[in-house]
Amino acid sequence: MTNADASRQGPTAALRPMVAGPIDWQHELDRHDRWLRTVIWSRLRHAHSVDEVMQEVALAAVRQQAPISDASRVSAWLYRLAITQSLLYRRRLGRQRRLQDRYAQRLQTSSEDRGEPDPLGWLLSQERRAMVRQALGSLASRDAEVLLLKYAENLSYQKMAELLEISTAAVESRLHRAREKLRTALAAMHIAEVES
Repeated sequence: MTNADASRQGPTAALRPMVAGPIDWQHELDRHDRWLRTVIWSRLRHAHSVDEVMQEVALAAVRQQAPISDASRVSAWLYRLAITQSLLYRRRLGRQRRLQDRYAQRLQTSSEDRGEPDPLGWLLSQERRAMVRQALGSLASRDAEVLLLKYAENLSYQKMAELLEISTAAVESRLHRAREKLRTALAAMHIAEVES
């Protein structure tokens, strides 16, 4: 094809390579796989992302809109394709991340507006309460009593001393021992859960 023939066929005809024969894309992709992965990794820095982008590169190579017939241009074309697909992948990830952040923010705001905790927080707090109740049930009544007066009724040491007719030093001592026993009971429950 001469330059005169190319100009008669339009501006894009002059840009097309003049080598005949289809390109074996599977072979070309296999041949360029290693360095293409390096190029993609340098932009994304995550092995899983590299695999996904390589799939997109392979699909784009097979489905190409303007077929390439010049084998000498394949590597440059694949390079540009890898860069483009990497950028598209990063843009897609950014959009997904922004959507997830907006959804999480909306979910948190709506649950705060209704005065509700998030479901996971609620479940964990319920589980902790059940464990504390169970551990309290395993303590001597005297230890459970002093803990409940302090933490459930929110009484001061002075008020507890008056109610129990003991000194504030004795209240502090009992509370300290009761907390240690509660800690031990909770730790034993956690170990038992792990073993079962």
